[in-house]
Amino acid sequence: MSLFGQGRPFLEALSRQDRDSLLALGAPRHYEPGQVMLQERDTSTFVLAVRDGWSVVSVSTERGARLILALRGAGEVIGDLAAVDQGPRSATVTALGSVEATSISGERFRQFLSARPHATALIMRQFSARLRSADSERRSLASETVLRRLAVRLLELAQRAGRVDGKGEVIVELPLPQHDLASAVGATREAVAKALRLLREQDVVHTGNRRVTVTDMELLRLLAQGRAGPPSRGGPNEKVRPDV
Repeated sequence: MSLFGQGRPFLEALSRQDRDSLLALGAPRHYEPGQVMLQERDTSTFVLAVRDGWSVVSVSTERGARLILALRGAGEVIGDLAAVDQGPRSATVTALGSVEATSISGERFRQFLSARPHATALIMRQFSARLRSADSERRSLASETVLRRLAVRLLELAQRAGRVDGKGEVIVELPLPQHDLASAVGATREAVAKALRLLREQDVVHTGNRRVTVTDMELLRLLAQGRAGPPSRGGPNEKVRPDV
């Protein structure tokens, strides 16, 4: 499972000429933090080429909860599924912070793809990667602990959106509050809070106001891979143990 797209973002994978041609087909759009960019079940077909900023892709569940599927950043094209099959939007996309994008009509986007087989292949590869990620997510929800799923998410965020400070720790400053982190893990806020507390107690991460600092990347990686477990009953000060 992955919050991020696999491989190079769509715009970066295009030649500079094709990228400029695509962006010239649309109009610039600015989104404020928390503003809905695309709405689930809406019948519009325009696509958004993200030039700067982060957005979050989510769906509503039958119980009225929100499940976060992905984060989309600069270089990504979102809304492409509705543009290609002209069906209702499959998810809601919301700006995490300020987002700059280019809005391109579905018709113009389809014409762009039909004239460029390479671009069509990139979109198909993107569809395939998202399908595989969805399959992996279903397996994870059915078989993995909240701690492991949280470790996977935090490792992804550290690797893709973190910066290394002078002490070698990785700081993630995405505006992703704890309830959104819980939605990204597919667990309750209480369960994620408990798992975060364990990671803090074991000095794997530190948390602040919409900031996570990973202090032990290797141990977090072991947890994400299922190769380390929580402390045994030996005592509260016992470290998270590798499973070897």
